[in-house]
Amino acid sequence: MGAARILFGLLVPAFLVAHGALAGDLPAPTGAPILSISGKIAITNTGDRAEFDLAMLEAMRQATVITHAPWYDGTLRFDGVPLAELMERVGATGTTVTAVALNDYVVDIPIEDFGRFGVVLALKQDGAYMPVRGKGPLFIIYPFDSDPRLQAEIFYRRAAWQVRRLVAR
Repeated sequence: MGAARILFGLLVPAFLVAHGALAGDLPAPTGAPILSISGKIAITNTGDRAEFDLAMLEAMRQATVITHAPWYDGTLRFDGVPLAELMERVGATGTTVTAVALNDYVVDIPIEDFGRFGVVLALKQDGAYMPVRGKGPLFIIYPFDSDPRLQAEIFYRRAAWQVRRLVAR
C-alpha cells in the first residue's frame, strides 16, 4: 500500500503540471479579451495563446509610471501591469517581444527592457481608462524621466499604444 501511495503521489502532480492545473494555470477570460500573447510562451488559455480581459490584467500587481512623454504636455501618471511580470506569468522565453497595435503598428522590444527599465503595460492614464482614441486600451510606457538614456527615439518607438497583441520571439 505504501508503494502505491508514493507512486500516486508522484504521478498525480506530474499529470497536473503537464495539463496546466497547478500554479501556472491561466484561466480563460470571462470578458472580452483585450490582449493576446503568443509565440514562445509556456502558459496558455486559448489554444496556443494567452488571452487576457481587463479584469485579468487588473488582478495582477499594478505599477505606476509618472513621466513626461513626447506625445503629451506635462507630466502624466500611467498605471498598469509591469511587463516583466506579465511575461513571467505566461512563461515567455526568447529575447524579443513584438508588439502589434490596433492600427497594425509593429515594433520589436527587447524583453530585457521590461525589467531593466520598469516598463508598464498601462491600462490607465491619470487615473482613467484610456479609450482607443486616447492611445488605449493598452499602452506600453517607459519611465522616460527615470533615465536620460530613455529620452531617445528608439525608446519612444517602443512605447506602442493601442496594443492588442504581443508575440514572444
